[in-house]
Amino acid sequence: MTEGTTSAAAEGADTLSRLEQEGEIAADYLEGLLDIADLDGDIDMDVEADRASVSIISDSKSRDLQKLVGRDGEVLEALQELTRLAVHRETGDRSRLMLDIAAYRAGKRAELSELGAKAAAEVKSSGEPVRLEPMTPFERKVVHDAVKAAGLRSESEGEEPERFVVVLPA
Repeated sequence: MTEGTTSAAAEGADTLSRLEQEGEIAADYLEGLLDIADLDGDIDMDVEADRASVSIISDSKSRDLQKLVGRDGEVLEALQELTRLAVHRETGDRSRLMLDIAAYRAGKRAELSELGAKAAAEVKSSGEPVRLEPMTPFERKVVHDAVKAAGLRSESEGEEPERFVVVLPA
């Protein structure tokens, strides 16, 4: 190995270690929240796409965790921000941590990927840009990735909370 390869490997290990630490801090915070709310759930930690990912899952068929998702994921978004703040308080660094509860985001990701692929197919056949409905930053990111995978480009336009994706011809 060359010196550059060694330092890149060490930097990658440092990043992985930092992201794992973020996940552990987030898991501790969320476990405390579950205890306070008297809700059952298991915490799963991972590192995906250069960010910590934490999921709260439940083996029971109870809909208790749905309370933490809220209507259209609004409570989930708020809890993600609070969890990021808890990580920031401990580490001093801004966190890009992703939180999923009861597989809400996983299902939403599949739905949005399909929406992005359909919009890309429509643009390819018509040659005209397609404007989608306003979305959260997470939702826009998933759509942008799906459009890119289809070989087209997209942009976000507008101001929050009315920011939306426009899929453009090649």
